[in-house]
Amino acid sequence: MYHLHRETGADFWEVEALYDLCFAPGREALSSYRLRDGVPPVADLSIIARDPDGILAGAVRFWPVDVGGAPVLLLGPIAVHPTRQGEGLGALLIRDSLDRAARAGWARVMLVGDAPYYARMGFGKLVDVTMPPPTNPDRVLGHALCPGAWAGVTGLVTQPLAALAVRRTP
Repeated sequence: MYHLHRETGADFWEVEALYDLCFAPGREALSSYRLRDGVPPVADLSIIARDPDGILAGAVRFWPVDVGGAPVLLLGPIAVHPTRQGEGLGALLIRDSLDRAARAGWARVMLVGDAPYYARMGFGKLVDVTMPPPTNPDRVLGHALCPGAWAGVTGLVTQPLAALAVRRTP
């Protein structure tokens, strides 16, 4: 039994340590991290899972991005502690956070990942959506939180226009 909670500032370094444990040392060199630079995660969708003893077992974060000017959530990173993998915790975190995103009014979510794993949760390959290089286009996946959410949404994935405007202001 896991307890899902919104990540707080007190959880930050513990979550970062989990990401360091689960991902390669160069994880922050990935193009998805360039999209996160200087942009805070969506706080209400950054979810952690703790076991009954309070031990961190998994975490997921979401970031706002734009695709051709349309607002999109970028899912990731998501991590499950190696001793807890295979228990369905990753899927639980994703499904719970997608439900929260839909209730918060978001229309669409994307990620970079393995299609066979994420297809179980409704993700499919995005056509005409381009992540900054180097990203394998076959790993760029999307999920509609409401019918037709991806219709007409095409182009390069960029940092959210609002964040770019704030940084350009003198």
